[in-house]
Amino acid sequence: MRGPAGFLLCSLLLVGPHCTKVATQDVQPDPKTPCANWMGGAPGYPGHNGLPGRDGKDGKDGLKGEKGEEGMQGPKGDQGEMGVPGREGPRGFPGYPGQKGEKGEGAFIYRSAFSVGLTERAPHPNVPIRFSKIFYNEQSHYDASTGKFLCSISGTYYFAYHLTVYLTDVKVSLYKKDKAVIFTYDQFQKNNVDQASGSVLLHLSSGDEVWLQVYGEGDNNGVYADNINDSTFMGFLLYPDLD
Repeated sequence: MRGPAGFLLCSLLLVGPHCTKVATQDVQPDPKTPCANWMGGAPGYPGHNGLPGRDGKDGKDGLKGEKGEEGMQGPKGDQGEMGVPGREGPRGFPGYPGQKGEKGEGAFIYRSAFSVGLTERAPHPNVPIRFSKIFYNEQSHYDASTGKFLCSISGTYYFAYHLTVYLTDVKVSLYKKDKAVIFTYDQFQKNNVDQASGSVLLHLSSGDEVWLQVYGEGDNNGVYADNINDSTFMGFLLYPDLD
């Protein structure tokens, strides 16, 4: 290419690389940019701690550890409240029979007793003395018409008599089944009133009779009674035969 146009083109081609070089040397990078070709500055201050992160998910259970040693026994605690009764358990097997117990008394209460006094003076000898003044004869085991006590309950009985002696001597005997058991004798002292008494325990069977009788002839029948002096006869059951 010749002429002015060619000259201009050649000039631009020569000047272009020079300008580029000069521009490269004159342009300096911005020190505030990360690509600055400067040396690093002093380290800055540490920043503030950040907020804690959220809790992570629970991890899986590990393997079961070995059993530890048994600790010391603690003190006994307070007694708790009584709980609700549990259900009745099954009935057990019958036990062995126990030893036979002693024989006890029956539910029926045995009673037999009497207490009587004399109303007539100088009873006849060798016949039962008829004590017709009744103090107690609830079971009617004493017969005032005969002067005899009739046993209705077999067992052990207590009998006693207390006699006033006047005018003559007294010798009496307590009879059981037509046989004299005990004797009582008192010698009368003139111008005086004496006392004679006796008592005995007897075992009687049902149907046995007991009475008091002047023993011997009429010289020993000084048993006496009036409105201020008494002669009495009594008896009662101590305990019955349970067999």
